[in-house]
This record gives sequence, C-alpha cells and structure tokens, in this order.
Amino acid sequence: MDQCRTGSVSCYLSFADICYSSVTAPKLIADFFLERKTISFDGCIAQLFVFHFVGCTESFLLTVMAYDRYIAICKPLHYTTIMTGCVCGSLVMASWVGGFVHSIVQTLLTIQLPFCGRNEIDHYFCDVQPLLKLACTDTYLVGVMVIANSGMICLTCFVVLVVSYVIILVSLRTRSSESRRKALSTCASHIAVVIIFFGPCTFMYLRPSTTFSEDKMVTVFYTILTPMLNPLIYTLRNEEVKNAMRKLGSR
Repeated sequence: MDQCRTGSVSCYLSFADICYSSVTAPKLIADFFLERKTISFDGCIAQLFVFHFVGCTESFLLTVMAYDRYIAICKPLHYTTIMTGCVCGSLVMASWVGGFVHSIVQTLLTIQLPFCGRNEIDHYFCDVQPLLKLACTDTYLVGVMVIANSGMICLTCFVVLVVSYVIILVSLRTRSSESRRKALSTCASHIAVVIIFFGPCTFMYLRPSTTFSEDKMVTVFYTILTPMLNPLIYTLRNEEVKNAMRKLGSR
C-alpha cells in the first residue's frame, strides 16, 4: 500500500503543530519572568489570527488523514487511483485555505469592536472570547457568529471523522484477524490525536460564551500539550523507534 501521501499530510500536520504551539508558548514562557505582562494590540490581533489559522488548518488536516485511511482500508485496490498526488495536494491546499478563511472571519469580527478601559485579558493569550469581554458594546450577535464559525467547523470535522471510522470498523468485521490488527494499528495513532485535539476544542468552542474555571487548563492542553504529544504518538508507530525502545528497556 502506498503510504507516501499519508506521510506528506503528516508532515504538514507536524508543521502545523510547530506553528500552533509557537503562537502561545513563547509569550507564555516570557511572561513567567515579567511582573507586568503586556502585549500590544497589533501583537494581540496577530496572535489571534495565527492561532485560529493554524488550529483550523490542523482540524482540516486531521479530517483529510481520516479520509485517506478510509480509502486505504475500505478501497485498497483503488487507493492509488483515488488518492493521487494531485488529489492529496488539493486537499492539503484546501485545508490551509479553509483555515485562512476561518481565521480572517474571526479576526474581522473581533477587530471591528470598540475596546476601552484597562483592557486586561483574563487569559494567557489573545483569543476571541476573552477579547469579546473587553468590548464596550453588546457582543451577543458577534458571540453567536463566533460560536457558529468555530463550533460548526469543530463539529463538522468531528462528525466526518466519526463517520469515517465507523465505516472502517464496520468493514473490518469481514476481514481476517491479521488484517484487522494491521488496520487498527494504522488508525490507532490518528484516533488518539483526534480525541486529544477535538475533545478540548469542542468543549471550548461549541458552547455559549460562558467562562468556567477549567477553561485555562483545557486551553493549555490543546495549545501546548497536544502539539507536543502528536509527534510522540506518531513516532511510536515507527518500527525503528520501537526496536530502539525495546533495546533501551532491556538494558
């Protein structure tokens, strides 16, 4: 089975992970050493834009990877004709364009609001919901549009992912035990990444703009810990890494 196209999407996912964690982590670390933690308005809007751009792109890339696995497992004989280099490149490009459009919408909805007062963000980075609380106007309509934008993307991608894997699991019922084992091994890492990424994102963006005490902890999980865990989860599927870990454990 030709896995080079899946690998290319994984490379883009790894690049998105690096960008995703780099948006918030450096500023967070720097603020640990500063008594007065500040960020300029332009820097705040730039952080908001890049964060949603890369985060939404990662959601689309994970969905593309689920579709790739569906084709590889359910239609293996047609894989090379369906997932051609052109199709794979188009899906990756559509993921980046979709992330850009989503981020532009979120940024424009936020930047046109009037801000006044002390402008203290009750968060460790600039996100839409904390910024809406600083606006000197009624933000109900904007909040609904933000939830519709972010929430529907999370929900749609998650539903597509679930449907893809339900179809895969149903198709495996008629396969041999060895075939099922290989297929589940291929999907296990991706399922783990989907759960730890979409779980917190759904909690944050698919609900009304209500603040919970757990919000910051959940946000740390999907902005910093998840991008760190993704390479580890995918690396553990590498046979060379497994052998190296076995040798290290035997010592």
